[in-house]
Amino acid sequence: MKATIYRAEIEVSDIERGYYETHSLTLARHPSETEQRLMVRLLAFVMHAHPKLEFGRGLSTDDEPDLWLRDDTGAIDLWIDVGLPDERRLRRAAGRARELALLIYGERAAAVWWNKNARALARLPGLAIWSLKDADSASLTSLAARSMRLQCTLQEGHVTLCDAERYVLVEPERLQ
Repeated sequence: MKATIYRAEIEVSDIERGYYETHSLTLARHPSETEQRLMVRLLAFVMHAHPKLEFGRGLSTDDEPDLWLRDDTGAIDLWIDVGLPDERRLRRAAGRARELALLIYGERAAAVWWNKNARALARLPGLAIWSLKDADSASLTSLAARSMRLQCTLQEGHVTLCDAERYVLVEPERLQ
């Protein structure tokens, strides 16, 4: 089975960082990936938008993140994962990247994962962790389409995304 291709044109207005840019993205949805996870990856992109931010090769690649920002030498400035990765994966990533970001979702499983890993993850330098509520990830998934034109505003910890018909407010909670 082959990946399903999604295209997104996103106008990002990040008030906090003073970042205003339009990105044309191509996202490959792995056959085992849900549309929800795809949209959470898109949210992770929006939260860290940068002209050089790229999607990794996907779920089947253990040595790459979901997204990364590399400098001109190829060194990893920012490693971004989505979901509930193994603590060892994040520890290895911390040795390769200056900063790490993780966006977790699925409230019940995320709570269990967080209780199990919080102490070990607190020791990792440069790791930021955000959690999404189920209602937020479901709202985000409602925007999913093979071709998307979205406007996105980030302000005071809130992310608003809208297309021509829908408006979604997402409030990621910072855990670490």
